[in-house]
Amino acid sequence: MNRNGKNLIAGLLVAVCATACSSDPEPQSPYVNAAEVCDEVFAGDLEKTVETVTGATSFERRAGGGMEQLIEEIEKGYSSGRSWSPREELCEMAAKGGRSGAETTLAFHIYAPQDVNYPGNPEGTKRFSLGKEAVANVRSAGIYFECVSPQLEGSKNRPARIYGGLGKASDRGDARENLMDNLRVVHSASLALAEKLECEDNAGLPAELDSDLKELPPIARETQSGS
Repeated sequence: MNRNGKNLIAGLLVAVCATACSSDPEPQSPYVNAAEVCDEVFAGDLEKTVETVTGATSFERRAGGGMEQLIEEIEKGYSSGRSWSPREELCEMAAKGGRSGAETTLAFHIYAPQDVNYPGNPEGTKRFSLGKEAVANVRSAGIYFECVSPQLEGSKNRPARIYGGLGKASDRGDARENLMDNLRVVHSASLALAEKLECEDNAGLPAELDSDLKELPPIARETQSGS
């Protein structure tokens, strides 16, 4: 090969290297959409619901343990043998430009038996037939369910009592549909956890939440008698 040919090949190699070697990956956006928050448990039909419940369409990208760490904490709480465990967040849905402390959250923990049918729920809380019990109001929602799982030793005889809660939702009023949207968000996250934990029959949680979910009668609130 003559000198000109060698120079041409060398020039092409330099050009290819310059292109390939300088193509750094695109910087990751500091924001995500509703399909990407909370380990992507809302990807699909619930994206618009999440936007409605949070009052936002774009969220801060926040590092966290996510589903894997949540499962570890649930397993740890169950194996402790205590009747309850500390709250562990799945995620914070922090709206772009929102103020600190106003983040809509999803969190789970092992609940004590007396937490179901609790008479001290905030005024305006509605009860529904879902899991062992579900509750919802204008700013929050929660589902109590039980899980029998090969990942939770002993749960065949002592099912794990798990509570999933949504907090600091956007207040859109107390219409039933608004409360149902709050429940849909926590139901989707609870179902994702039940699937990851391999709960039998997905812990009794349906694949989709029925808009005609049965409402349960209110529990009489405790009153303190005067001395």
